[in-house]
Amino acid sequence: MYWANFLHIYQPAEQQADILEGIVKQSYRPIIRSLKKEKHARITLNINGALLELFDTHGYRDVIDNLCTIGREGRIEFTGSAKYHSFLPLIEEEEIIRQIKLNNETNRFYLGDAFSPKGFYPPEMAYTPALAPLIESLGFKWIILDEIAYAGEVEKVDYTQLYRITGSELFVFFRERRFSNLIMSAVVRSKETLEEAMKKDIASKRYAITAMDGETFGHHRPGLQNLLFDIFSSEKLKLVTISELIKKYDKKIVEVSPINSTWASSKKDIDKGIQFLSWSDPENQIHKWQWEFLHLTLHEVHTMDKKNPRYISIRKKMDIALASDHFWWASAKPWWSMEMIEDGAYRLLDIMRSIPGISEVKRLRARDLYEHIVSTGFGWQRTGKIRTMMKEQQAVRRIPFKERTLEKGGDEQGVYHAFLDMMKGLEKKASETGEYEKAILWRDAIFKIENKSDIYDAVNAIDLLRVDIPHDEVERTIEEYKEKYREIRGGQPEQRGS
Repeated sequence: MYWANFLHIYQPAEQQADILEGIVKQSYRPIIRSLKKEKHARITLNINGALLELFDTHGYRDVIDNLCTIGREGRIEFTGSAKYHSFLPLIEEEEIIRQIKLNNETNRFYLGDAFSPKGFYPPEMAYTPALAPLIESLGFKWIILDEIAYAGEVEKVDYTQLYRITGSELFVFFRERRFSNLIMSAVVRSKETLEEAMKKDIASKRYAITAMDGETFGHHRPGLQNLLFDIFSSEKLKLVTISELIKKYDKKIVEVSPINSTWASSKKDIDKGIQFLSWSDPENQIHKWQWEFLHLTLHEVHTMDKKNPRYISIRKKMDIALASDHFWWASAKPWWSMEMIEDGAYRLLDIMRSIPGISEVKRLRARDLYEHIVSTGFGWQRTGKIRTMMKEQQAVRRIPFKERTLEKGGDEQGVYHAFLDMMKGLEKKASETGEYEKAILWRDAIFKIENKSDIYDAVNAIDLLRVDIPHDEVERTIEEYKEKYREIRGGQPEQRGS
């Protein structure tokens, strides 16, 4: 198996110096130093131009220099992206192209000939079919998306073949959620447990693509950087860049039409047509005002006289204001930060106040939008609406597994018994082989599920099970148990007792 590991690192254009310092020390420097040390290591990396400028401004030249060195050696493959992390599906074509070109210019300035991107990373892996021709026209050879973009649900991608977007020459690579979540959720924390979880795949002829935020290692999850260092040093793992996969699997290429999605999209979101929920929720009034504000401001910037001496500085403010952060932090499902929401609204207000000759009506509308966004946000906090929205979003995860299966009745009872029996089998196997910590883990998981105290970690238990038992076998076992319950189920609406 060939493994292409993709990392994305980004910070807002005017990130606070102390926060940036912490992330550099906890994540960026350790990761890059390990890459420099381990000549076996290969990664594909997206670094937005905004972050390179922050490194320069705050004196982290060593980080830039090491990125250049490893990039020139071909062990880091850099990708293109949007400089200020804009949410591309919801901004106009002219601005998409501008963000990508600005990112290319900034990356080439700091990384020199080490930056020669063949691939493209859309921020949040946010995709709509209109992006494909734009990305291809700008010279990119491939794009990376989440696997849910393939067919609206996961575990449908065949990782023994390559995919090309229908009607283009643009390859599309799909991030595999199972492996990515296995790592970034810290379900495994050592090279040995990772290799054990992937042993059947490692011996196969398939490839794997994992993708996650680089800040996961050391910053979001302290200590997890050691797993990444182990991966870099492992001789069992065949690490490659994404572009290297094209030559290795070019015998079988299939055309595909990816759908609207992000790497956060769920099947439920896609079925409801709300794939971009965290950035444009049809039920979120703040989102509606934010987008109205952005488009109002952008229109005024577009109509400015380009010869005006203030145009360049205003245009740069607008580029930064296109960042997706303040929309995401206003979603409240579950992400929320009044500081980030106000910051995004104030940037737009500041631009509108700076544009010469703007009408009083538009200036007043800008002020009203700013006040609507900020006052409504504080109102939602005061009244408890934010907590309610967060709870509603997380409600499904808080329902005990037993309640969602056994107590639901019908053949869902089979799902419950299938998982419990598989877990008991894994507990027994671990005990027999002397893996007592793992046996205790399964014992505790079984106890929590049986006693409905699993509202926080049932999902982790299920994910762990899928690590130890191949997906096909899990699905086959579930179906067998379901069939047993279908056979004994009566023809009346009521269900038999368990």
